Amino acid sequence: MSIKKHIPNAITCCNLLCGCIAIIQVFEGNLVLAAYLVGLAAIFDFLDGFAARALKVTSVIGKDLDSLADMVTFGAVPGFVMHKMLEIGYLVNHRDYDLIVQNQWLTYIPILIPIFSAIRLAKFNNDTRQTDSFIGVPTPANAILICSIPLIVNWDTHFDLKHCEVIHFLIHPYALIFISVLMSILMVVELPLFSLKFKSFGWKGNEIRYIFIALSILGLILFQFLGLGIAIVLYVGLSMVNNLFFKPKTA
Repeated sequence: MSIKKHIPNAITCCNLLCGCIAIIQVFEGNLVLAAYLVGLAAIFDFLDGFAARALKVTSVIGKDLDSLADMVTFGAVPGFVMHKMLEIGYLVNHRDYDLIVQNQWLTYIPILIPIFSAIRLAKFNNDTRQTDSFIGVPTPANAILICSIPLIVNWDTHFDLKHCEVIHFLIHPYALIFISVLMSILMVVELPLFSLKFKSFGWKGNEIRYIFIALSILGLILFQFLGLGIAIVLYVGLSMVNNLFFKPKTA
């Protein structure tokens, strides 16, 4: 039995391992570490497909295993992270304990994230239109955006970020609820989005990909962790612009 056929699935399991540890870290209040683990899992998520193509191997369980791992890491983890961020947001913005208790049910709205992630993954597995592009925001992109929030809030620089309007916005309960609902909807809406899969490395046919990568790198250099969220917003925005000028290849 060839060992190399199991390498992609082993990498997928590393994705799942990161997700499981991230959940534990969220429950222990280590949101920043959980966010880093999601980032590491995203790398594994890219590498498993890359390894399968490079090694030219297939697995009957590969696609299902990948979706199950993604459900944990990019579905459950961001939901728990947002739940915890909402609890923190209420503590910061509302000092009245009775008011916090009365609105505690609102902290469960992020449960929508894993629910819609499951729907998104199920649609992806059975939608033949999504071989070279996506319809709806991919679960890894959604997870990166949401898990960038604790990184931004805990961003340690020479600036006084406690007085930064961005930070105030990101720890406000209503803003967090809005992001949770919006991103849940964007995962399942019929919105064509370009894929980062390269069939060739030439400029022609990959213009939108190279523009996105260049702008994302620039955003990360200029804004550091804030650049992660900007990159996801940019991804959706560029896809919408691309859809206006070019017919998406989703059929």
